[in-house]
Amino acid sequence: MIKNIVRGLSALSLALIPLLSAPAAQAAPAPEVTTLADAVGLVKITEEDRTGYTRSKFKHWNSGEETSDGCHTRNEVLIAEAVVAPTVQAGCKLTGGTWRSYYDGQEVTNAGALDIDHLVPLAEAWDSGASTWTATRREAYANDQGSEISLVAVTARTNRQKSDQDPADWMPPSPEAQCRYVGEWVSTKLRWQLTADDRELEALKVFAEGPCEDTIVRYTPAA
Repeated sequence: MIKNIVRGLSALSLALIPLLSAPAAQAAPAPEVTTLADAVGLVKITEEDRTGYTRSKFKHWNSGEETSDGCHTRNEVLIAEAVVAPTVQAGCKLTGGTWRSYYDGQEVTNAGALDIDHLVPLAEAWDSGASTWTATRREAYANDQGSEISLVAVTARTNRQKSDQDPADWMPPSPEAQCRYVGEWVSTKLRWQLTADDRELEALKVFAEGPCEDTIVRYTPAA
């Protein structure tokens, strides 16, 4: 009987070894959380330089987060942001669905009427530090679904009005969207360690110290 107990304890010890020696699952990093005013203070100031910029230096759209689903990044964002889910047909063709463009508050029922906006435009990212990145990092930025705010489905009209302008020169036409937009702009800059020029920073401070002082910024630094 004693031998059986010993054998049982030995078997239990062997069963526990893989559990004790297995590496712990790595938890996702917790987001940084701060006020908008403090977040603006974390953005470094530099002069912008667009020398050498072309959109082709930011490869998009790629095969997206789910490389086996047949959808590229644009369609994956459309599917994720739909308030009424579209039907996904062969080749990731989307039919039906409803979206709300937060820049202007418009409801859209045709995916073709939407653009996927880089919240901080590619040209602005280039000016603010991406010119020194590798092509791989620029592709990661251009297809960033690791943050739900980096890419946003909005009406083509507002996206084209915005173009590559920063908050010193363009804000969403819907007043209700502006504090959210400023917070997400700053969050994206901090996520990717992008800088700001003087005019941009002053515009951000106007919102942070005025109508958007209660806005909270959350961001996780990009790998």
